[in-house]
Amino acid sequence: MNNITVTSPLLPPLEELTPYLEDIWSRKWLTNSGHYHQLLEKELCDYLGIKYISLFSNGTLALITALQALDLKGEVITTPYSFVATSHAILLNNLKPIFVDIDPNTFNLDPKKIEEAITEHTSAILPVHVYGNPCDHDAIQKIADKHGLKVIYDAAHAFGVTKDGVSILNWGDLSILSFHATKAYSTIEGGAIICHTKEMKEKLDRLKNFGYESETEISMLGSNAKMNEVQAAFGLATLKH
Repeated sequence: MNNITVTSPLLPPLEELTPYLEDIWSRKWLTNSGHYHQLLEKELCDYLGIKYISLFSNGTLALITALQALDLKGEVITTPYSFVATSHAILLNNLKPIFVDIDPNTFNLDPKKIEEAITEHTSAILPVHVYGNPCDHDAIQKIADKHGLKVIYDAAHAFGVTKDGVSILNWGDLSILSFHATKAYSTIEGGAIICHTKEMKEKLDRLKNFGYESETEISMLGSNAKMNEVQAAFGLATLKH
């Protein structure tokens, strides 16, 4: 019996990946914001039409760090129709997920029901672009502005998605990508946070590297969520295809 695969990873030609690996072996710089890590950030900004991106070892850690970076408290309104990592990231930040029903036509959060769920404890909205289908950003942002809430988009399915010629990754306060092997664009494992200011980019880079401000100073509580050079090289080779 033949198996029918639901999804299959996009692999770059091995002969195109090999020179990257040989160069990594020659440099002996395997992680900690190496040459290919920095180059992939630049290439992705150009490709996606975004200003700032911070690469992560996986999308879940990117989502956890995004919530941490915004210093949220209390409740976060989100969707029950998502992979479990969306809710886990909220809970791991000691926040409470508040589930709001989806629009049956789009499978995305129903903006009309978001406002009904807002309380004095609500600090953010975390919508998901399900299957890469863009959320109703105008309606969501209007609600967020009215109530002083942050908006973090889980864009794990939305690599390269645009609306009216502009990347939807520019929406909200932060957007999160997954580069898992099952995604349309992959670094084997990996993820990223898209932000809009140099200050936030620097904060994200500190948070994913133990909170290091400099070689001798730690300014905040952080984790180890950096993308390594092999992942970045795989991403660069894949981006050509």
